[in-house]
Amino acid sequence: VQLQASGGGLVQAGGSLRLSCAASGRTLSSYVMGWFRQAPGKEREFVAAISWSGGSTYYADSVKGRFTISRDNAKNTVSLQMNSLKPEDTAVYYCAGTLNRYPHYMNEFSYDYWGRGTQVTVSS
Repeated sequence: VQLQASGGGLVQAGGSLRLSCAASGRTLSSYVMGWFRQAPGKEREFVAAISWSGGSTYYADSVKGRFTISRDNAKNTVSLQMNSLKPEDTAVYYCAGTLNRYPHYMNEFSYDYWGRGTQVTVSS
């Protein structure tokens, strides 16, 4: 499966953005999907994940209550709605997927497929 993230951009603190991850080559319905981000000079970190059924979601503490991950298997997409953005949310955001139905959601090495990132910049 090929993944492509989009929707990044420049936004003021307190604003919102919605990232999308589109898949081609295979249906996403069997994949656990996650979002990770990497800020300059920092390691890539977990942001959010959603089970293959969409019934369970997981969030990093730093984004809990502000970000929402969702999936539309009919459209073969996964989205990340980001509200109340902060300057510290500035990073390149990546979507990732795995066919392992019970992975370690927060561990980037659990994911086999990665899309190119999309830049999110939050100005203060």
